[in-house]
Amino acid sequence: MTNYHYAELIHHQANKYGTRTALKYKDDETGKWRRISWKHFSNLIMLTAKAMAEFGIAEQDNIGIYSQNMPECLITDFAAYANRAACVPMYATSSPAQVDYILNDAGINTLFVGEQLQYNNAFIVQKNSTILKRIIVFDTKVKLNPEDKTSIYFDDFLRLGDNAHAETTVKIRMKEATPEDLATIIYTSGTTGDPKGVLLHHYNFLEAMRIHNIRLPIITDKETSMCFLPLTHIFEKAWTYLCLCNGVKVAINRDPKKIQESLKEIRPSMMCNVPRFWEKVYAGVHEKIEAFPAPLKKIALNAVKTGHAYNLEYKNKGLTPPLILKLKFKLYDKTIFNILKKVLGIERGKLFPTAGAPLSDTINIFLQSVNIPIVYGYGLSETTATVSFCPMDKFVIGSIGHIMPDLQVRIDENNNEILVKGKTITSGYYKRPEEDAKSFTQDGFFRTGDAGRLDGEVLYFTERIKDLYKTSNGKYIAPQAIEMLVGNDKFIAQIAVIGDKQKFVGALIVPDFNALEDHFAQHKGITFSSKEEMVKHPDVIRLIESHVEEKQKDLASYEKIKRFALLPEPFTMEGRELTDTLKLRRPVILEKYAPQIEEIYKEMNINPTF
Repeated sequence: MTNYHYAELIHHQANKYGTRTALKYKDDETGKWRRISWKHFSNLIMLTAKAMAEFGIAEQDNIGIYSQNMPECLITDFAAYANRAACVPMYATSSPAQVDYILNDAGINTLFVGEQLQYNNAFIVQKNSTILKRIIVFDTKVKLNPEDKTSIYFDDFLRLGDNAHAETTVKIRMKEATPEDLATIIYTSGTTGDPKGVLLHHYNFLEAMRIHNIRLPIITDKETSMCFLPLTHIFEKAWTYLCLCNGVKVAINRDPKKIQESLKEIRPSMMCNVPRFWEKVYAGVHEKIEAFPAPLKKIALNAVKTGHAYNLEYKNKGLTPPLILKLKFKLYDKTIFNILKKVLGIERGKLFPTAGAPLSDTINIFLQSVNIPIVYGYGLSETTATVSFCPMDKFVIGSIGHIMPDLQVRIDENNNEILVKGKTITSGYYKRPEEDAKSFTQDGFFRTGDAGRLDGEVLYFTERIKDLYKTSNGKYIAPQAIEMLVGNDKFIAQIAVIGDKQKFVGALIVPDFNALEDHFAQHKGITFSSKEEMVKHPDVIRLIESHVEEKQKDLASYEKIKRFALLPEPFTMEGRELTDTLKLRRPVILEKYAPQIEEIYKEMNINPTF
């Protein structure tokens, strides 16, 4: 198949598919899903591209997009590519300070915004900015500030370019577009410092499309994909582009809180997602199974056991299952598994790529057992998403998959760092030559910052190197691995492992208060008036202690959490403990919860073990 430059991709698809649906989105006023045909998608992109040219946006300019997922985000992307300009996406949850930082760093003078919150924040920034000159607003329901004399609604913006001169300018630029043109600047989440702008060129995306189509011939133009993760995230951006390259219908979920509702309405066959989504599915299903009457619970557990045997012990290994096992699996697949998937809205599921954070083997095995086709992988913004992912068959549980075609991966012998080289790798960071020098080896391999190991073409992730702790006893601790192990508990909502330069490993734990109340407090007759009161209750502390100890029973003594503090409120993006991609900001957590951490490591007369 031909991989077209993004300056012209959608127009080629419009010629091929015409009035077929390209995008779907939900109308807020009617609650109905609306469609945008490939032809209309192409026309909107051309109108936007012409308006950009008329508006004075030049080749090589950087354009900001600060919005939740909306069709206008994709329209703006491809219109910018037609003008040989680069898009700089920002998370819809970004604060004015974060927006200001990116605008200044990338030199953005034109910013497209989504809803009222983004407009309000952008206008605050613009009033004190020497960089930002104009704001273009997607949502017509947004109320502009009375002092605002420069902002314009997207619909009005489109009319600016309706002239022959602008059309000629865009057509010339489209013809001159090259794979070397900068496509986007993706800013890192800044878990350990200031965000850096990752440079991704069109050749990075073209190569990503090529190698994904080699590995995923399962994707056809008969599929429907749910666009759920923020399009700011390289995983969703690259996945959505791959879908559009293959003629897949893309349904855009605007409000992340309504994803369960959207799934049931659209019932997609594909959707990329992060492990956190599947962790919630796993927890919800197990909670329901535990509540079943004994006979029904026995049947459900037998169904999972059957699915495990069929999918993992036979099918995944390329072996022929016994006839009885095959018949049992088909029965469960058409009944229990199908009911489960219908409740979630994924019964048509064909492919659910999952990445962005470590996925527990327990959860992966369960999802495979109930026949949910998740495909676990690994990648970074700097690698145009995928470095490796598990194939549909013959994958290895515990790994992060097989390396992508024509990508070179090796392990640094000094610190086990995963090193990557290929056409999908970034050319560097925006105006950060000192970071470029640190991030690449002398022979051009990119330093991922992740430790791992390689077994042939199968890659394994160990830990973020910068996250590694060294206790005062000289032992190295991998906090993510411990967090994933212990956090996989129905009474634990969030956990941050601590212990750098300390005598032992500690943790900050946010309990799952709903589970505590429903499955513990009521049975124990415990009453409480606040979460603060709940986390101090001796019975609750003992419960969490026992569950933590059970989860880490197979860890070495020096790896085990010896003491912890229970927190009454969760880590959030608003509180800055989480990045926009839901990763822990460890420096922020260490600073914000310093008193609790000090209490954990206060000298005690008792041995700090359970």
